[in-house]
Amino acid sequence: MDDSLRLDGLDRRIVARLERNARSSFATIGAEVGLSAPAVKRRVDRLVESGVITGFHAALDPRALGHGVEVFVELYCSGRTSAVEIARIVSRHTEVQEAYTVTGDANALLRVRTTDTAHLERTLENLRSEPAVLQTKSSVVLSRLIPPAD
Repeated sequence: MDDSLRLDGLDRRIVARLERNARSSFATIGAEVGLSAPAVKRRVDRLVESGVITGFHAALDPRALGHGVEVFVELYCSGRTSAVEIARIVSRHTEVQEAYTVTGDANALLRVRTTDTAHLERTLENLRSEPAVLQTKSSVVLSRLIPPAD
């Protein structure tokens, strides 16, 4: 992101509307923020070019896709396994939806989605079969208290 870019109030309002619905038309956003559609497009293009907006995504319901089990997995690796190597390891497992390096005892925290607990068990076994992985600790999500912003 360009450090010289300053987001003004209009930019922030445009970004907030796109966060709520990335499919909103420039005309709709313009009507809400008091700009013409071309002016909104120019601002959005500038926000994309500068790296403030990094993409536009569809929000999916994992349960509708058959991925009803959500789990947070702490990943413990041997020695000084680098973040790059951890990223390589977890990217081989399609069930891993997100991965973060973290402070504390674990090397990484993963958000995993599986179809059922048997699938979860296989996924954990597959992760633990990676040479650099020593162990995992899992917490199954029972309910979402605050829904994601989409």
